[in-house]
Amino acid sequence: MREVWPGEPYPLGGTWDGVGTSFSVFSEVAERVELCLFGDDGSEERVDLPEVDGFVWHGYLPGIMPGQRYGYRVHGPYEPARGHRCNPAKLLLDPYAKAIDGELVWNEALFPYRFTRPEASNTEDSAPFMPKNVVINPFFDWGNDRAPRTPYHQTVIYEAHVRGMTMRHPAVPEEQRGTYAAIGHPAIIDHLLSLGVTAVELMPVHHFMPEHFLVARGLTNYWGYNTMAYLAPHAGYSSSGTRGEQVLEFKAMVRALHEAGIEVILDVVYNHTAEGDHMGPTLGFRGIDNAAYYRLHDGDRRYYLDYTGCGNSLNVRSPHALQLIMDSLRYWVLDMHVDGFRFDLAAALARELHDVDRLSAFFDLIQQDPVISQVKLIAEPWDVGPGGYQVGNFPPLWTEWNGKFRDTVRDFWRGTGSALPEFASRLTGSADLYATSGRRPVASINFVTCHDGFTLADLVSYDRKHNEANSEDNRDGTDDNRSWNCGVEGPVEDPEIVRLRHRQRRNFLTTLFLSQGVPMLSHGDELGRTQRGNNNAYCQDNEIAWIDWSMLRTESDLLEFVRSLSRLRRDHPVFQRRRFFHGGSSDGGKRDLVWLTPAGAEMTAGDWHTGYAKSLMVYLNGEAITEPGPRGEPITDDSFLMLINAHHEDLTFTLPGPEFGPTWIPILDTNDDTFQAGPFPDDHWSPGSLVAVTSRSIQLLRSPLP
Repeated sequence: MREVWPGEPYPLGGTWDGVGTSFSVFSEVAERVELCLFGDDGSEERVDLPEVDGFVWHGYLPGIMPGQRYGYRVHGPYEPARGHRCNPAKLLLDPYAKAIDGELVWNEALFPYRFTRPEASNTEDSAPFMPKNVVINPFFDWGNDRAPRTPYHQTVIYEAHVRGMTMRHPAVPEEQRGTYAAIGHPAIIDHLLSLGVTAVELMPVHHFMPEHFLVARGLTNYWGYNTMAYLAPHAGYSSSGTRGEQVLEFKAMVRALHEAGIEVILDVVYNHTAEGDHMGPTLGFRGIDNAAYYRLHDGDRRYYLDYTGCGNSLNVRSPHALQLIMDSLRYWVLDMHVDGFRFDLAAALARELHDVDRLSAFFDLIQQDPVISQVKLIAEPWDVGPGGYQVGNFPPLWTEWNGKFRDTVRDFWRGTGSALPEFASRLTGSADLYATSGRRPVASINFVTCHDGFTLADLVSYDRKHNEANSEDNRDGTDDNRSWNCGVEGPVEDPEIVRLRHRQRRNFLTTLFLSQGVPMLSHGDELGRTQRGNNNAYCQDNEIAWIDWSMLRTESDLLEFVRSLSRLRRDHPVFQRRRFFHGGSSDGGKRDLVWLTPAGAEMTAGDWHTGYAKSLMVYLNGEAITEPGPRGEPITDDSFLMLINAHHEDLTFTLPGPEFGPTWIPILDTNDDTFQAGPFPDDHWSPGSLVAVTSRSIQLLRSPLP
């Protein structure tokens, strides 16, 4: 008979102390909880957890060591109409598991009902088809690891997928490709550093599972937005093993990135889980305490409120669900040393009764937490529920994926009329969205492309999505791409169209890097990565979605262009302002920002609201940066003129008078295939000079400090 001690209710999960392991799991509805220990031969030993305090069931087992696989069986009511779905025939994952071993094998035994009779309870044992929790050794030699803590205004984010970024990189050992070890490989880190990246934002690495319908089609959940274990690194990204080795490998990746000065931000999915809707499988939360962990309909509690489009929504009104979120966040910061989080569909976490609430308990907990409040917090500020689009409405501690930046910049460069005023706002930090809540330009995480939608190359090559490979008859994915194929759909050999597409790519990148706020680059865009028009590659774990590193040769000019833009931004504080422009001068000197027509005159209200206007000049005064430096010293910089022509014809711009600058040196022209961050030798213009600007292009001129 195995010895079982009472143990303690906290910490939750399976926690090894060097001698034995404490097991603890919350369930308010449970009548009995069995801990199930699994041997390497598949044998199962069941042990009743002997104690329950405050609905937390717990016990301590001497001699249980790291690598031990386990699960739970919860005895209690199976009354779906009341929101209860306990079924001891179903092996359950620990919500606090720190490692998961094994694959989910889809079988009817995973479901709480019979396929042929949904009203009948299914008592078939699911254990043979379930992955198992793993007790881990939490100790790791972090050495002198320190968080880089790059200030927001100096941050450049690179959104990356662990597999997609590394599966085809020739310098990464084949056995490491697609893993945490690959992200920490010197070849990957060197590439990030060459781009000036200060933070890598990893798409979901919490342990996730593919949906049944995808597996049935021979596909998988590639992106990973289908979490089942919020404290466990995804086992499929480990090259070293899945009995706890994935935890060590993840930590080694973080340590390597930190040594290079690169922060690690995790894309986290606390809005829903992989158990789906009321017809989904019982894998963990549902069988432990369905009503505590999920938002249920008030009228008929068989059904789930779904603000995510994925079948369920985590119940952020429940203190235990909120505790899980906060414990998970603190674990990733304190134990795994990550530097921040991007919250998927964050509006769903802010719903109290039904509406999104800026004063919700979730925001209150984040605000007062001494650990989480100090890391980078990025919201995807929308969900799919009513009133879910909340760009600009998150509290002051938060930054946001600025979806309006993406949409406006796309509209402007594809030639949409009347886009000029909003384009100007997005270029200068979106004060209309963030200034009234006490935030600054860095609240805006600027992006043109991300994992969701077209790549940059596809944005200028396709008018329509081409998602046939997803096996959904091209019905999935958005139809609102705001893209322009430059005249022909898909790949072309026409040199004029190719040149135009390349120019458009450079326009988007230049706008991204020279806008106020925090730029985010989607992985592979610097290499012209294409998904062949697929704008929803969530299920494509193959060459459709992976970076083709052979493009280092074929797209070397584009890569160098991005590197040059990043250096330009890094070297000039005028593009990294921590405060919004005010447009005037507090000391009678030059204004910090002036909007000019192509004729060199200051913009009037009529100029802004001319629907066909697609061109302007922007004067950025480097001598009027009113914010102090890190030691309180005044910041000064060169001044810049941006000559922006989104018109379909070439235009001649007239440079403004000498009060704006005595001389102007051209350093960037998106019409130039071989741009280097100049200046160009022996080339300068005087005030009043006429400058030819190619259709759909940007030129950047610099006036050096006196």
